[in-house]
Amino acid sequence: MNQEQAAPTPVADTGSRNLVMRAATALVLAPLAIGIAYAGGWAWAVLATAVAVGLYIEWLSVVGAVGDKRVVAAGSVALALGGGALALGQGALCVFLIVAGLVAVAALNAERRGWSVLGYGYAAAALIASVLVRLDPNEGFAALILVLLVVWVTDIGGYFAGRGIGGPKLWPRVSPKKTWAGALGGFFGSLIVASGFAALGYGKWLPLLALAALLSVVSQLGDLFESAVKRRFGVKDSSHIIPGHGGLLDRLDGYVAAIVVAALFGVMRGALDGAGRGLMVW
Repeated sequence: MNQEQAAPTPVADTGSRNLVMRAATALVLAPLAIGIAYAGGWAWAVLATAVAVGLYIEWLSVVGAVGDKRVVAAGSVALALGGGALALGQGALCVFLIVAGLVAVAALNAERRGWSVLGYGYAAAALIASVLVRLDPNEGFAALILVLLVVWVTDIGGYFAGRGIGGPKLWPRVSPKKTWAGALGGFFGSLIVASGFAALGYGKWLPLLALAALLSVVSQLGDLFESAVKRRFGVKDSSHIIPGHGGLLDRLDGYVAAIVVAALFGVMRGALDGAGRGLMVW
């Protein structure tokens, strides 16, 4: 018998490798997402659709409903067709297809009906909101980038402030690693993003600061919501599709919450085709 045993990998080394992997993945995916967002139109709608289908399937996996292929297929097809309708500018058709998918998911799933319907609505809301915010030809790109940067900086600021400062936990029963220091670090990071937009002439200071503050808080609540769902079902990561980040749900939980709130706010101030204008023009 070999008496020598491999020494356990230090936690710090594991954390450092994970951070490097997260950074490398972000350096690839972030420019790609921004490039497609800049192109807008059908390209952005296709990306939003693919992501929505992925979110739906991962949600079903988390809640233990992915084994019912009929539910997976019904929701995925409805989301894909609805996204295709959005890409072609057919908003009314999109709504019809999304509602039809909701009915199908509810009708086909008896055991996990409530959770499956919630996951489908979560993915559909992310799809529609993402397209609506980008839709305005003049302000849509700036509005979408503002949302993306606020979410990213909230996440990054929270990570480093949480690890560097530590302190009291934010909600230990749901997310044991998150701290109040991290939450505040991410929040103040979002204000820096808003200030940068204002300094570059993309909006007025006070409205942008208020908007960024709201979206940062909502983003963190979205993160906690997804953590609560995973803890409810005893799941650590929604999948391992993104190296260093886990799954789409793990990576986009804050974005989904922020983009939905941004779309609702933008539409209330602008119009269905002017959500970006409603967010950026005051």
